[in-house]
Amino acid sequence: MLAIHLAWTALFVRVWWRKDMLPSWLVAGDVVVTAGLCLAQRHLVAQEALDTGSSWVAGLVTMTIVIAGVTWKPAVVLPMGLAVAGAFAAGVRLASPSHDVVGTLGIHLVQLLAIVILMTLLRRSAAATDAFLERSVRAEISRIVERLRREDELKQVGSIHETALHTLTMVGLGTYDEPSPTLSAQVRTDLAALEKLRDTPRADSAPIALDTLLDEVAGRATDLEVRRDLMPETVPGNVAERFARAVTEALANIALHSGVREAELVSRRRDGEILVEVADTGRGFDQGQLPPDRFGVRGSILDMMRSLPNGGAEISSSSQGTRVSLWWRP
Repeated sequence: MLAIHLAWTALFVRVWWRKDMLPSWLVAGDVVVTAGLCLAQRHLVAQEALDTGSSWVAGLVTMTIVIAGVTWKPAVVLPMGLAVAGAFAAGVRLASPSHDVVGTLGIHLVQLLAIVILMTLLRRSAAATDAFLERSVRAEISRIVERLRREDELKQVGSIHETALHTLTMVGLGTYDEPSPTLSAQVRTDLAALEKLRDTPRADSAPIALDTLLDEVAGRATDLEVRRDLMPETVPGNVAERFARAVTEALANIALHSGVREAELVSRRRDGEILVEVADTGRGFDQGQLPPDRFGVRGSILDMMRSLPNGGAEISSSSQGTRVSLWWRP
């Protein structure tokens, strides 16, 4: 039994060393191993330790309850915790039938309720924090998009104004003493350009330089060195914003979870699509092991890009690294 427990501890050390999330199968195995040790207490714990309730198995029960509470939701933790506490009480009775287990059982139940309440509060706080950060990122990207849109508009207005003013200056200076076909053609061109500017929508469909926006987003990832290879491309503002939000989330995930401090951001054309890729050489992750409350990967990358007409996203990950692919077809 001790050899099994030592091997299980080695698995926990390996997960801690790699800084991975605790997989459910490891925590479930820990519950089973702890329950087995509890039932075998008559072979593992001295009588004096049973009498004082200070055996190493009692401490192990506490740690198992805490680990289960951190990993699972209350609906799973409560029955698992009760099972471990019950196994401990049964093991004590098997070792010493006359021993009173009510006090120790009560302590384990208090520990179970405490970790459930604590983790419920922490999860709610984390969800509120994630939502606040998501809103902050959206607002920041919207400000960047709006600023770039205004810069593009000012460039267009400046160019048109320079042309129109040049035409008016020539008329005012008397360059043309009589009607001129060249002047008439230039006036019609200027007027058409001004009308087009007037009718240009100012909504999210206004064009944005995607490479400029992504370059600015990558520059804000202060915890990473982002190598960039961005092809000049102009897309509607709402499309640019989706790309920017997805890239922001992908870079944040690299900084937090990959274990590396370098990333690559590339944009190019692929079979008529605009393709943006974010890659790293970190430890990778298993998408099937992501908890339901991890909104970033699903909500801020996959679902957001897939909800865009003609858009999509895909994430490939292994122990050699992770690649996030985002695309949109004009």
